[in-house]
Amino acid sequence: MREAITRFFGSNLPEGFYLPEIRFVDIIEIIIIAFLIYQIILWIKNTKAWMLLKGIMVLFGFILVAAIFRMYVILWIADTLLPVMATAVVIIFQPELRRALERLGEKQFLASMVPFDKKGRESARFSEQTIEEIIKASFEMGAVKTGALIVVEQATKLTEYERTGIELDCLISRQVLINIFEHNTPLHDGAVIVRGDRIVSATCYLPLSDNMGISKDLGTRHRAAIGMSEVSDALVIAVSEETGYVSVALGGQLVRNVTPEYLKERMEAVRNKHTDTGKVKKIWKGWRKHEKDAD
Repeated sequence: MREAITRFFGSNLPEGFYLPEIRFVDIIEIIIIAFLIYQIILWIKNTKAWMLLKGIMVLFGFILVAAIFRMYVILWIADTLLPVMATAVVIIFQPELRRALERLGEKQFLASMVPFDKKGRESARFSEQTIEEIIKASFEMGAVKTGALIVVEQATKLTEYERTGIELDCLISRQVLINIFEHNTPLHDGAVIVRGDRIVSATCYLPLSDNMGISKDLGTRHRAAIGMSEVSDALVIAVSEETGYVSVALGGQLVRNVTPEYLKERMEAVRNKHTDTGKVKKIWKGWRKHEKDAD
């Protein structure tokens, strides 16, 4: 490339102009750095780290003013506290950092090159019948305003949340799900965790999202759905007890009042995401379109 530019300009290059030689390795390095920066930006955008970033920008502004006006005491305090602040950030945001690394490990290109636990993931896929049963149960419960919370496990194992509930081991069916969430039954309170074609646990406690941007109209059930989707890659279905609306949470995003067709598309995308990336992209575009329409 350097030789081609030199031939094009000849000897007319500006004086002092330096044209570095670009190697193939340099291009790969730029791509890797750009990818990492993009992932960091996404992490900051989707977590409370965005508030931290704004706070850091304010502190940086104060330090810049102190440097301009030569306020040596403030500069000395900032220089002394900087290592302590960096350690405090890592401790405070440990859950978010852990989840960011987990999401990086869930990328499809890494899974295709290093097939960790591929056999286990294959066995955890659910059938078309399971999708139909979950959809039927969700909208039948919505029609009579029966609240429900269904967590569909993906690559991230939900064992720690499974242990908070009552262990079950039964095939998924519309009747079973409706009976579990029926009012005044022992298992109706909490969430159901689905692994493959089976219900593995009921009455599970899920982490609540602390995202301040969530609508005040949403109650504990929907905050738990969003919170679960923030700390794992699970698809969470929430049925509102007040409105009967069926909502879907995935990746920290909640889409409210979805249709049976939309829910089926999302569940099929989750099931086939490791083998049919083209379909996932198509469904993702549909997700964004539906999200804009819902807003």
